[in-house]
Amino acid sequence: MEDIKEKKREIREDMAKKLETFSAGELIEKTRGIEERLFEFANFLESKVVLLYMHTNGEVVTNDIIKRCFESDKIVVLPAFDTTKHTMQLMKVDNFDSDLKPGPRGVPEPDPECCKVVPIDCIDIAIIPGVAFDEKGGRIGSGKGYYDRLIPKLSITTRKVALALESQIIQQAPVEPHDKHVDIVITEKRIIYKI
Repeated sequence: MEDIKEKKREIREDMAKKLETFSAGELIEKTRGIEERLFEFANFLESKVVLLYMHTNGEVVTNDIIKRCFESDKIVVLPAFDTTKHTMQLMKVDNFDSDLKPGPRGVPEPDPECCKVVPIDCIDIAIIPGVAFDEKGGRIGSGKGYYDRLIPKLSITTRKVALALESQIIQQAPVEPHDKHVDIVITEKRIIYKI
């Protein structure tokens, strides 16, 4: 187990270094490519209630995707984190500029004063963050296990989709028994369906 934890730590560091090699312009272009693929993806087009995330370091930037979801009349759901229990509450966000407040992880999240909790079984598609993925849906996240606890609670019909730069696709993600996979990974070059 310690070997796997160490390997994951190394992959997180490698990915951070790899992402630093891209210019701001290259990252914007690649992210735009991912966004276009997502907005052409049938499961996404058919979905009404979309779970998204506010990105942290090493994850695909989602601000424009979230704003575009509002324009596409999708119900946007974002997580609010409880860092003591390592859990999250899913909340409906109606306005990107006024419904978010600084969260405990240093990332904006829904303000409970104006956002309502959304039952997990209402989610049509879940966009799952991560820093590295393999072609079998294996993922390496932040290491806190928030999404490994969330994924099994999602309905079996809810598509679990990751967004990643092509350079974040690795040969094989080292996994532990508690690690959960995604169904699909969308990069700027292709859509990868779990084998």
